[in-house]
Amino acid sequence: MTDKELAMIAREAMEQAYVPYSHFKVGAALLAKDGTVFKGCNIENASYGATNCAERTAIFKAVSEGYREFEKIAIVASSGDIASPCGICRQVLFEFMPDGKVILDSDEKGMVTYLVRELLPLGFSSKDIK
Repeated sequence: MTDKELAMIAREAMEQAYVPYSHFKVGAALLAKDGTVFKGCNIENASYGATNCAERTAIFKAVSEGYREFEKIAIVASSGDIASPCGICRQVLFEFMPDGKVILDSDEKGMVTYLVRELLPLGFSSKDIK
């Protein structure tokens, strides 16, 4: 699957976002190594700490279905600008795909790509708790 195709799926996912407070929709599309794609959107809550980001929604859906290996994730936002993953999402991405690709697509700046390791260079892993 191309990066552009994955970004289009992320745009579809963004339309399902539940954002009654910020009105800032985010969509993510996660590609598993076997080619399966999992969509995620941000889901807000009146108790802001209970809000979940699009990236984690996609990863948690995939993990709950038994998937553990991922190649890349595309992320888009309704602002039209690039939306980089928050710190918590970067750590979750590092857990499941430290060498994976993060595709950030925007109407204003086009597409940029990073490796998870670039976004979280000193990510905490299972090696750190042994």
